[in-house]
Amino acid sequence: MAATLPVAVAQNTRVVEEIAAKVNGDIVTRGELDEVRKQSEQQHRAEGLTGQRLQDAVRQDSSVALQNKIDELLLVQKGKDLGIKVDGDVTRELADMQVASKISDPDKFHEAIRQQYGMSFEEFRDKLMRHYLAQRVIGNEVGYRIQIPEAEMQKYYEEHKADFVRKEQVFLSQILISTEGKTPEQAAVAEEKAKLLVARAKKGEKFSDLVRDNSDDPETVRTGGSLPPYQRGMMEKSWDDLVFAAKKGDIVGPLKGPLGFVILRVDERYEAGQASFEEVRAEIQDRMARPRMEPKIREYLTTLRQEAFLEIKEGYTDMGQAPGKDTRWHDVAQLKPQTITKEEVAARTKMHKRFMNIVPIPGTEKPIVGNTPAPKPAPASGAAAGAGPGPGAGPAGDPPVKQ
Repeated sequence: MAATLPVAVAQNTRVVEEIAAKVNGDIVTRGELDEVRKQSEQQHRAEGLTGQRLQDAVRQDSSVALQNKIDELLLVQKGKDLGIKVDGDVTRELADMQVASKISDPDKFHEAIRQQYGMSFEEFRDKLMRHYLAQRVIGNEVGYRIQIPEAEMQKYYEEHKADFVRKEQVFLSQILISTEGKTPEQAAVAEEKAKLLVARAKKGEKFSDLVRDNSDDPETVRTGGSLPPYQRGMMEKSWDDLVFAAKKGDIVGPLKGPLGFVILRVDERYEAGQASFEEVRAEIQDRMARPRMEPKIREYLTTLRQEAFLEIKEGYTDMGQAPGKDTRWHDVAQLKPQTITKEEVAARTKMHKRFMNIVPIPGTEKPIVGNTPAPKPAPASGAAAGAGPGPGAGPAGDPPVKQ
């Protein structure tokens, strides 16, 4: 009994996190802020900083860690209040990363994410989701007020033309009608269903609704069927020929693949070569608006603080505190417990790395959270921006169906 007691005690031990701040219905814990410091030190060491310079850089990052976390929470909360959906953006970003990594197997790609970023694929996806949601709020609530004269944008385009050269590519959405494990008679029924869906899509029914109600690929159902961008040679040649001959908005299929019948819609297509000014106009405006937006973003975040229920525990400082806003713990007795278990933290909000920089305008390339790579420019720039698991997340030549 004595020998087993330590094990029993360990099994019943629950690690407790200290709450540093309450932001409406969310919390910031001391453990999260400690993680910022660790990540900051690792990042600056990798940059070659040592000694006093390293200490100063880490101290600077730590001093704004709580401010950045509160910024993030307020923007994400606002995005949810506004009903903003970013699932498609996140899936396109992940698909683009998978294509760039050349890791076709989804499980291996998820493991690569875990090794590179120190978190599960689900946590990484949630992190991207919050990033895009915060970014969209900034664009909708602040960015639209910043107007750049047409002549200035034209000048920028002429001086940065090399940034807007792209390869031929198409952006697709799919419906999969599976034939896996089906008898020939059942496969024939599946083919008839696919033909009916093609007819409905060509008559103008919303493709994302047809995906939601009929597709047998759960990974792309969540994003309206969106797939990653394709260049020639990434699909079977017969599929390539059909897709690259189609125009934006065309419906292609049903095509017979190893998993069943596939219906494709061409969401966008770009010819190889120099993108025109009109094609990248929105991205140029985003790039040029960024320096003018930063003070406006801080003003907006101050407004969100004024409207929020915000309480910060003694010993912690929000560097972005709104003037005159009382953020003290008002009634310690009522606000207990001031600590929370890790299990409870996980139940209320997933663990995230912190913002290390100010949130950028949508379409810019400046990262906003930890080591997460910044989202690529909007599709108008010609940057990859697909979605879903890729062409079956399989090797070149496979049809665009999740394997």
